[in-house]
Amino acid sequence: MSIIPSPKWTLDLRDPRAPLQAVWDAMTDEERREVVESLPSEFPPDEAHPPEGDHHFEAYSEARDILSRWFRERGRRVYVSGNLPVFYPGEHMFSPDVIAVLDVEPHPRPSWIVSHEGKGLDFALEVIVSGSRRKDVKDNVERYAQLGIGEYFVYDFTRRTLNGYRLKDDSYERAVPQGGAFHSAVLELGLRLEEGRLRFLVGNAVLPSQKELVERLTHFVDDAQTRALELEAALEEEQKRREEEQKRREEAERELELVKAELERLKSNR
Repeated sequence: MSIIPSPKWTLDLRDPRAPLQAVWDAMTDEERREVVESLPSEFPPDEAHPPEGDHHFEAYSEARDILSRWFRERGRRVYVSGNLPVFYPGEHMFSPDVIAVLDVEPHPRPSWIVSHEGKGLDFALEVIVSGSRRKDVKDNVERYAQLGIGEYFVYDFTRRTLNGYRLKDDSYERAVPQGGAFHSAVLELGLRLEEGRLRFLVGNAVLPSQKELVERLTHFVDDAQTRALELEAALEEEQKRREEEQKRREEAERELELVKAELERLKSNR
């Protein structure tokens, strides 16, 4: 067992926990820096989950990318991340697939330490692909409510289901979708499944993923290039038509001159 001593706190790397809030409050700035530097950014063996494949990675990474871009483009101070250690005072470390914290600087972090950041999570999302569902659909519902996480959503990729929970007093109440979509008061966005895929909405408009944006821009560029080629061909055809008209006009003028010359010749020989 590896122990890092502190006057009021020790770290057990087999079960890393942030100090209790009362202990944190009593620490000096130097002792707090020691805590922040000591808490690991990797998971202990008993917390590490087996790989769940591409479906799991694509689902949570797409959600994080969409939310990060949405808030960044609107200049909102919202930290969006996931799969990083989260440390609440005195609690066993955990790591949701996607998290959001409002009104904080969205710079990269190795972990989220509530006492150090001065704020807990506002939103959490878990993606289920394989393995035990108990942790996500039962244990986390109880634990996240106790920790005061404002909203919690569970996206079951395999079963194609989405469930939401909102904090009321000290427990979660089940969210009820309206018009086929859940409303997140934290994100100020809608959430729904489309063909089994998790989508975020503004009103009825779906927020596109990075891949979809690239595809749209690619189609736009392709269409623009096609229109440019069609216009170029039309201009070339128009230029060709004008040149042919000019050629016919010149030929008609030459014939007219010949007729005039012949007429003059006939007059002079009369």
